[in-house]
Amino acid sequence: MERKDLGPRPAVLGHRGAPMLAPENTLMSFQKAVEEKVYGVQADVVISYDGVPFLMHDQTLRRTTNVEEVFPELAYDHSSMFNWTDLERLNAGKWFLKNDPFWTVSSLSPADFVKAANQSVCKLTEMLETIKDNTTVLLNLQDLPEDHPYYATSVNVTLDTILTSGIPQQVMWLPNLDRHLVQEIAPGFQQTCGQKTDAQRLRDRGFQKLNLRYTQVTREDIREYASANLSVNLYIVNEPWLYSLLWCMGVKSITSDNSQVLLRLPSPLPPDEYRLIWITADVVSFAIIVGIFIFQNWVMKRLQGDNQAQRAPRTLQFNPERQIFSSRDKFFPVLLPRFKCLKVASSPFLQVAEN
Repeated sequence: MERKDLGPRPAVLGHRGAPMLAPENTLMSFQKAVEEKVYGVQADVVISYDGVPFLMHDQTLRRTTNVEEVFPELAYDHSSMFNWTDLERLNAGKWFLKNDPFWTVSSLSPADFVKAANQSVCKLTEMLETIKDNTTVLLNLQDLPEDHPYYATSVNVTLDTILTSGIPQQVMWLPNLDRHLVQEIAPGFQQTCGQKTDAQRLRDRGFQKLNLRYTQVTREDIREYASANLSVNLYIVNEPWLYSLLWCMGVKSITSDNSQVLLRLPSPLPPDEYRLIWITADVVSFAIIVGIFIFQNWVMKRLQGDNQAQRAPRTLQFNPERQIFSSRDKFFPVLLPRFKCLKVASSPFLQVAEN
């Protein structure tokens, strides 16, 4: 594509903050995202048992906190079934340093390493305060168990928290729950659909944006939505080559774990570099497949050899002088005394026969 035909670069939203630079959905993660000058951040909101909105992606706390150490008997409970006073006691950073999910821990400065190790569960209000200056937030609301005290009012609690925080209404609202209520109370929110749907139908229902997996759309889809004044955000885009491709397709924004790299890309990758990446990937894939085939063939030959050895007849050689099996005596420890008895008992008969 000629540079004159190239549209603006896709805006980047930090997926759960900047999860390659800090533990996901923690205050440090959102601070890092703001430092990288992202267009916005994405976060998952949960309501605690006592009504405090906090940020957590998983249904349980096991993966991203030390709940198994602090509350082992509650480790498999839904994260929303904890009071905030209990959530405050959990560490939400040590797992990141231990598991190193993106192989980036070694690049942390000593100060960031210590800071990451001391992260706790993040309130929604803390995140909003961090990103309030000209930063968009894409919010998803986690479903609560039916026996949760805020099961029927989770949307109200979340809306109240956002609106009283004083941030501009630069919110991409993804949950379908009580969407009409959200449109009435917060008309400035950008209603965002998480399913690929007909453009005109989306406009009729008051949507302004779509949030889709990057594999779900084509260039034609992007153009069709754009002609209906609908903006498309695609997730999860981490590789420069993919970001370059979507840039050339005219995508408006993407969600990424790798904002610190994508935002430093001055332009889409040139065709030669793009082609080299794919050729290298093909060669590596071919080498892996051949290696697996050779290894599998070697294993099969070993197994066939072992089976043939097991099927080979085994002969027993008895030495009457030494009264042992020359090569298999370890398998017949019980029979040896009987052979000795047989020899002693047979001696008189042998003498009679000789006479």
